[in-house]
Amino acid sequence: MLTLIIFFAILLVLVLSHEFGHFLFAKLAGVKVEEFAFGFPPRIGSFWKGETRYSFNLVPLGGFVKIFGEEGEEASDPRSFSARPFGTKFAIIAAGVFFNFLLAYFLLSAGFMLGTPTALDDADPNQSAEIKITEIQRGSPAALAGLLPGDTLVSLNALEAKKISEVQAFINGHKGQTLKISVKRGGEVLAYEAQIRSEVKPGEGALGIAMARFGVEKLSFFPALAKGLKTAADLTALTARALARFFGELFTGRSSFETVSGPVGIVGIVGDFSRFGFLFLIQLTALLSVNLALINIIPFPGLDGGRAFFLILEKLKGSPFHWKFTRAVHAAGFIFLLLLMILVTYHDILKLNS
Repeated sequence: MLTLIIFFAILLVLVLSHEFGHFLFAKLAGVKVEEFAFGFPPRIGSFWKGETRYSFNLVPLGGFVKIFGEEGEEASDPRSFSARPFGTKFAIIAAGVFFNFLLAYFLLSAGFMLGTPTALDDADPNQSAEIKITEIQRGSPAALAGLLPGDTLVSLNALEAKKISEVQAFINGHKGQTLKISVKRGGEVLAYEAQIRSEVKPGEGALGIAMARFGVEKLSFFPALAKGLKTAADLTALTARALARFFGELFTGRSSFETVSGPVGIVGIVGDFSRFGFLFLIQLTALLSVNLALINIIPFPGLDGGRAFFLILEKLKGSPFHWKFTRAVHAAGFIFLLLLMILVTYHDILKLNS
């Protein structure tokens, strides 16, 4: 239940950030905003403030801002989106993506001010360094003992867990033996016993865990802003390359839904990150915000990128498309994306049961 609450809290932040960008830029341009919504219909509650309706809908997997004349209708009305010049319309459409990037930058900078968990190698002298279990192999001695991803290794028998190489050497040196393993979980130190495998098959581990060494990097205000900007840029570049590689493999038939996560898969990821602590959730939210921004850039009907692409086509041809055509194309794109989300969710459920 807690994982679901955290997931919807993150989703709410991502959606409100994105839609607030459209909302704010439309308001600044004097364009009428008819509705600001979290979730997709049917509507379960709403209230009015001024000329805008603020609503909560039953399907909490996104949101939208309904802007007057956004599909080309009501072009003669001065409050209509379609009555605005190209630059203003493009800025309103692009504002959602911009605010998602802005959110990622803000979260990463705030993380550095609070103290961001940073991956370290064994040679790093950072005094805050800890070894965390990042993965547990199914059916392994660690799984049978009750260890969980997110646990911080404290000690194995008398060995204090400070370096990954020392922990690995200690485990390999005690094959077939029972180890007393102390871990920190939620501020509490817990003790477990695990029977280490005497023979290790390919793809298995003697204990069956993956580990990473983390330390805290804490910066003052201005260095945190600079490091947050660099990290956001690096994260955007890495994510863009990963998405480009995925779509490249998709078109050549070398990709599959096994590498994609929908809402159900993301709930699992949120659950894993929540075990590592609040600061890891900040980093995850920043990553998801960058992903949302980059996906929305794709020039596909129903996405911001598709709407921006239509604007560019209209600019090149010198006249707008008929609003009925625009509405039909974007509606078809939205339905396709909804079906795709359902298909990805189905594969997420299959992966859970596998």
